[in-house]
Amino acid sequence: MSSSFAEVQRGHLLTEQANPSSADLDALSTADLVAVFVEEDRRPQEAVAAAAPALAAAIDAIAERLRSGGRLFYLGAGTSGRLGVLDAAECPPTFCSAPELVQGVLAGGAPALLRSSEGLEDLFEAGRDDLVARGFNAADALVGIAAGGTTPYVQGGLSHARSLGALSIAMACVPAEQVSMPCDLDIRLITGPEVLTGSTRLKAGTATKMALNILSTGVMVRLGKVYGNRMVDVAVTNSKLEDRALRILADLAGVDRDAGRALLQESEGSVKLALLMARCNITAARARERLASHGGQLRSALE
Repeated sequence: MSSSFAEVQRGHLLTEQANPSSADLDALSTADLVAVFVEEDRRPQEAVAAAAPALAAAIDAIAERLRSGGRLFYLGAGTSGRLGVLDAAECPPTFCSAPELVQGVLAGGAPALLRSSEGLEDLFEAGRDDLVARGFNAADALVGIAAGGTTPYVQGGLSHARSLGALSIAMACVPAEQVSMPCDLDIRLITGPEVLTGSTRLKAGTATKMALNILSTGVMVRLGKVYGNRMVDVAVTNSKLEDRALRILADLAGVDRDAGRALLQESEGSVKLALLMARCNITAARARERLASHGGQLRSALE
C-alpha cells in the first residue's frame, strides 16, 4: 500500500480545523496572544484526563509484554516521532533500563531529529521496514503516534505489528470516528483545533508528551523500578545522581551519607540493592538473591 499527496484529504480532521479563539492571532497584543495560549493549553490536561482508562489499560498490557521478554517501541514521524524518541531516550538514565527495552523509531532516523524529513511520513511501507530493521517481533509492544491519525508511516507500522500478533497501540489527537487506526488499544487525546491552525507541535504535542510520560513511568512502576515514588533503579553515574541516591538511602533506610556511600560501593551503584541491604541487614550477595526471587520487586522483597 502506498500514498501520494493527492490521495489523502485532511481538512475534516479536528487537528486541521481553525480555532475561533485565535482567529485574530496576528492582530492581538502580545499580552492577549499569550493569554490565548495559556487558556488553550488547558486542553491537553483535559484530553489526557479523558484518556485515563485507555492509558491504564495500555500500561498493564505493555508491562505484561515486557515481563515476558518483549520490548516497547514508539513509532512516529515529525513531532510525534521526536516525542517518542525523547521518551525512550530518557528511560535508561531514569530507570536504569537496558537501552533496547524502550526504543523510539522516527521516520528518517537520527537525522530527522534535527532536520525535518516530513515527506517520509507518506511512505506506508517505511513504517514496517523500520520495525523489521529493529527486529520487532510478536513478543513486543508498539505505540504508533500520529496526531492526525492518518500518517501512512504509522498506519503501516501498526498494520505490521497486528500481522505479527504483537501488541499494537494507537495514539492520536482526533476522534476515532474521524480516523480509524489498526490497533488493539486506541488512545485518543482530543485537544481540539490548534492556536496556530494545523501546528500539532502545540496542544497535540503537549498532550502526547504527557501521555508518553505516563505510559513509560507507569510501565516502569509495574516492573518494580520504583519504590514509593522514588527512582530506586536509578543509575549512579554522576554527582547529582549520587546525591539523589544518598538522600533516598537516608530517607528510606535511615543511613547517613558515609554509610550510604559504603552501601552503594558494595552494591556496585544499585540503590535498590543498597536499600535492601540496609533495611534487612544482609550482604549484597544475599540481597541480589532475595531481589531476584521476588522478580525485582523491592516492596515484596522487603516484606
